[in-house]
Amino acid sequence: MKKSYFSTDFKLGVLGGGQLGRMLLSETQKYDVFTSILDASPDAPCAKFCNEFVQGSLMDFETVYNFGKTVDVLTIEIEHVNIEALEQLEKEGKTIYPQPNVLKTIQNKGDQKDFYTKNAIPTAPYKRYETVEDLKKDSHEFPFVWKSTQFGYDGTGVKVVRTASDLENLPETQCIAEEMIPFKHELAVIVARNASGEVKTYPVVEMEFHPEANQVEYVICPARISDEVATKAREIALNVAEAFNHVGLLAVEMFQTEDDSILVNEVAPRTHNSGHYSIEASYTNQFEQHLRAVLNLPLGNTESKVGGVMVNLVGEEGYSGNVHYENIEEIMQLDGVTPHIYGKKMTKPFRKMGHVTIVNKDINRAREIAQEVKKKIRVIAE
Repeated sequence: MKKSYFSTDFKLGVLGGGQLGRMLLSETQKYDVFTSILDASPDAPCAKFCNEFVQGSLMDFETVYNFGKTVDVLTIEIEHVNIEALEQLEKEGKTIYPQPNVLKTIQNKGDQKDFYTKNAIPTAPYKRYETVEDLKKDSHEFPFVWKSTQFGYDGTGVKVVRTASDLENLPETQCIAEEMIPFKHELAVIVARNASGEVKTYPVVEMEFHPEANQVEYVICPARISDEVATKAREIALNVAEAFNHVGLLAVEMFQTEDDSILVNEVAPRTHNSGHYSIEASYTNQFEQHLRAVLNLPLGNTESKVGGVMVNLVGEEGYSGNVHYENIEEIMQLDGVTPHIYGKKMTKPFRKMGHVTIVNKDINRAREIAQEVKKKIRVIAE
């Protein structure tokens, strides 16, 4: 008999208690799925909202292993977790999505790039190095993109190297040097897949980045690209998902080059910043879809009801301390605007503190309102 998840003693475990987990909890609560969260911080955004909260390190073998033993299905909201613990749990029969082998490949950006090459997935040319010293000994055409192979997020662990002197400030770590590709747009496609093999893709979104922080500032759905390019991007995203054979969500970030080729940049095996617009704009938002996928339920409709733009709310430069959202009432007077506040009490420069979704039948008008939102609201310290 198929397992009943709703209003029963079934327990879903989530590794990570940040904002992605908090937004997932809206969906587990909607379906009355008992949810247990593991996170290192007692003040994690999920702590007050889940059915059960466990404090502990996501990178500690014993902590992750013991937590996994207490739940029926284990999933993630961040990929920086102890893989050895997940592999042991899987050997003992625990259901884990996305699968540990998928997470292991994705955790290391060098392994990720090798995976694309092996599976004939288009990506920018690159070289791997065990140390920065090894990289310095090699010849390079400037500029190129330097990436730490592990533990990068939200723009950290990535740097454009324009001259030889830029090499002097890089941290000593395993890394890759990637050819810098001129591109028209940065795009993303979220692919959902359940254990039965049902697969769906969300529409292609366009991402605009903050020039200094290297963080996404705006996500625009649908992307302002031709149908031909959109079809190509979705096909490549499906190819990536098929190669990984993952269960859950896979956010595939891509470049649209000057000649309209599509190159895969990197992937995230979870709900993703590029899908936040879906809470207001889609028939099935990415968090509900992730829950459906990892519980092997039928996948929902990924189409958009309306055009959507997401604006990230990050801590303003020069401010650290107790957070204050200045002019939030003003942006709420604008049509189609919905703020999401992540529950982080302390702000610091460029820390993700929330996001705002703008929906409108006219995507260009939504983008204009998003610009107004960005100008008005400030995330500062009291």
